[in-house]
Amino acid sequence: MTAAQKLQQKLPLPLKPLADIAYNYWWSWTNDRISLFRNIDPEAWHNLKHNPVAVLQSTNYVKLTQAANDPVYIKRVKVLAEQFDRYMTETDTWASRVVPQITPEHPIAYLCAEFGVHESLPVYSGGLGILAGDMLKSASDLGIPLVAVGLMYRQGYFHQRLNRHGWQEESYIDNPFDQMPLELLKNEQGEPITVEVEIRQRIVKVQIWLAQVGRVKLYLLDTDRHDNDPIDRWLTGHLYGGNQETRIAQEVVLGIGGVKALTALGIKPSVYHMNEGHAAFCTLEIAREEIKKTGKSFYDIEQTVRESCLFTTHTPVPAGHDVFSPDLMDSYFAHYWPQLGLSREQFLALGARRLGDPWEPFGMTVLALRLSRAANGVSELHGEVSRKMWQILYPDRPENKVPISHITNGVHARTWTAPLLSDLYCEYLGEDWSSRVADAEMWAKVDEIPDAELWWRHQVLKERLIAHTRSKVKVARQNRGEDYDLIQAADHLLDPKVLTIGFARRFSLYKRGHLLMRDAERALRIFGNEKRPVQIIFAGKAHPADEEGKRIIQRLMEWCKHPAIRYRVAFIEDYDIYTGQKLVQGVDVWLNNPRRPLEASGTSGQKVCFNGGINCSVLDGWWCEGYKVGADGKGLNGWAIGEDAHTSDQELQDRIDSESLYKLLEEEIVPLYYDQDENGIPHGWIEMMKASIKTNAPVFNTDRMLVDYVAHMYAPGASVDAAPILASASA
Repeated sequence: MTAAQKLQQKLPLPLKPLADIAYNYWWSWTNDRISLFRNIDPEAWHNLKHNPVAVLQSTNYVKLTQAANDPVYIKRVKVLAEQFDRYMTETDTWASRVVPQITPEHPIAYLCAEFGVHESLPVYSGGLGILAGDMLKSASDLGIPLVAVGLMYRQGYFHQRLNRHGWQEESYIDNPFDQMPLELLKNEQGEPITVEVEIRQRIVKVQIWLAQVGRVKLYLLDTDRHDNDPIDRWLTGHLYGGNQETRIAQEVVLGIGGVKALTALGIKPSVYHMNEGHAAFCTLEIAREEIKKTGKSFYDIEQTVRESCLFTTHTPVPAGHDVFSPDLMDSYFAHYWPQLGLSREQFLALGARRLGDPWEPFGMTVLALRLSRAANGVSELHGEVSRKMWQILYPDRPENKVPISHITNGVHARTWTAPLLSDLYCEYLGEDWSSRVADAEMWAKVDEIPDAELWWRHQVLKERLIAHTRSKVKVARQNRGEDYDLIQAADHLLDPKVLTIGFARRFSLYKRGHLLMRDAERALRIFGNEKRPVQIIFAGKAHPADEEGKRIIQRLMEWCKHPAIRYRVAFIEDYDIYTGQKLVQGVDVWLNNPRRPLEASGTSGQKVCFNGGINCSVLDGWWCEGYKVGADGKGLNGWAIGEDAHTSDQELQDRIDSESLYKLLEEEIVPLYYDQDENGIPHGWIEMMKASIKTNAPVFNTDRMLVDYVAHMYAPGASVDAAPILASASA
């Protein structure tokens, strides 16, 4: 009996369809996603992190029967169940029409260290995971046969708490696997299906959880088993935690264990797509299986392996790529390279940037590039940076011929577009807008939306964001034991009528979360202006080992307490997908100011566009492609910080960019926002909101991104019509 079938037994007859829906994350991007499960028990929905399985399991039978006797609610369940059934059984999808050669019998295998599908599945930390989760959703909507492999972390990424000094403290909580939308895969005897990997002379058993993401299966590998050594049980304990030994062990589980898991499940992928270098060991296991099957040497089957593998890099600096010392590789792979028929020197050369150096570390990106038939960066600029960075591997080629292309990231529109805006798009763009998100002609109809209609919906979303921020800040202040007056002051934090900026991302030095405070007096004049004030909401975590990142957060917390702006600046702790959605759907301006060219792509600003938000960003990552200039030479759909000014002197660059940011706020952004008519409607601002939507939405979405992967990576040579992309009608 499946987990969904067990849950069905608890539910009254009219509610039984909810069990299947709850165990498939399809519900998280349907139009009815907000209220269907919440209405059963709003308090439980909030306390259980919007986890429908936990809500249905915990809700008492009285409340369930009350819902089952509500004819309006029963009809909603029936309609949703019919939509779900059509979606899951539909055969006329984009992929079936355009690339029938990609079949369920030989799907694409997509391997990644993290997946940000929903906040109730906390196996993500940031942008890489969110991108991976969005990709699975679009693959499902487009009907692309794809399976995904990741790790099931017992405690996931850390939970963030800021103490009374503003210093970040980390804590970890066990994930309740049995209360999550997961299924532990078992064999006919009812025993968990396992595969074995060898880690430092120990056999580690790995079990497999299934998370259903629409039509896509996400397999999550877990070493927390009673028959494993206590040390090995914690291999999948934390995401990006521990030391180098933990990291390499996790990557063995993901790469080697991932290939073994797919083999054990009878899945024969047409291609393995490594999303970042964490999964690169999969190339070795593919080679080992091929050698075992054919009896050929490694070098005889090397091209076969290469034809089976694809690689996407997300990191624009060498220091960000995983590398392991030769000694560490000896500890973990001395038993393995003989199975490949290689000597130690031959094996280590697979991951060496410079051959012949006995101390050269083993690079996961190097391994992935050497054993993949195609590789790509995640924006046009990142492709250029990557070709320059890795030219050392291709000494016989000029930089522009290094075989690393680019496919610019996007976001899953149906997840990140607020239902209030989705409803508006249905009215003015068509009921099927969400299955035509790459259609620029459709998005041009945004101009037909009355300014007042778009504005009131945006204001309502901003009010919700501010309510969420006040609630989170108040609870944080209570937990810190702040003074009573400061706790109560959270009820008056921020103002829905004030120009609101959002800044939410990982806090590391290169992202410059403190750039806005570089000239404290000038910043105070901007934010504390009585006639035309500005307010900002910060959110994000610093890696536990990143002391500089923690100091930036601490400085922001000190800034939040300044008497002149105490109601204008807020920091939301423990950033997750739920808070991220509220931010990108409610802010007026999205701020992004990394040091160039260190932002590979970035996707948070893309999410803002679908909700009418406007980007103010350094020309880096995706914004180099997204930013458009009008006939007057000024930004048409947003603002560029520092324009193209670039210097290797970081202090000088910070000064140039901060001055540019202040000037943009003072001379363009603030005046445009507060230029409002007698009804409080800023028509010039709304014109830029519409430009932000119609220029960016058709390009920076994962439907377009997936079509690019199909055309250039998954099925090169196939006749792929990229525009318009029509996903399944029930998407």
